[in-house]
Amino acid sequence: MPTESNASLRDDTPRSVRFETQVLPYLDAAYNLAFWLARNPTDAQDVVQEAMLRALRYFESFHGGDARVWLLAIVRNTYYTMRNRAPQETLRDDWDDEAHPLVDEGPSPEALTLLAVDVGALQAALERLPSPLREMIVLRELEECSYKEIATITGQKIGTVMSRLARARERLKTELTCRPKEVRRHDVR
Repeated sequence: MPTESNASLRDDTPRSVRFETQVLPYLDAAYNLAFWLARNPTDAQDVVQEAMLRALRYFESFHGGDARVWLLAIVRNTYYTMRNRAPQETLRDDWDDEAHPLVDEGPSPEALTLLAVDVGALQAALERLPSPLREMIVLRELEECSYKEIATITGQKIGTVMSRLARARERLKTELTCRPKEVRRHDVR
């Protein structure tokens, strides 16, 4: 959705000014997504740099709409393109949706997080999630994207987004609650 500053830009405004006004405000969101996909600050910077170059190169193909969603889709695609070029032994196995059914028997991960878990434990739990699930949590909970925006960014159907997000939340809940008692800061039941 265009902001007032985006709406006031005319077609004859230089491309670089339009790019700076419409896309650069979302640089932090781009880095955040890249960091949680790559799980390494240096790799995340590389992904964002390449994604911004691609965004600038193809900025003429952006015909309005939500620049944040457009940029996050480029970041995501750039990460997976760069990841596919990496040696195969450094990659984790993809998450199998069929092998891990969804079961919800307690408080949501959000409730547990708010009540009992420190930021470090949450970050460690996010680190342990498989990449497809981690990206769902990051896009929905950290970047506050709607299901429709996530579907656009990832190129998936909304039903798949909802299913993966539910699985991601369940897995995050498991990661947060299955730690040994001596590691927990609080016990919440």
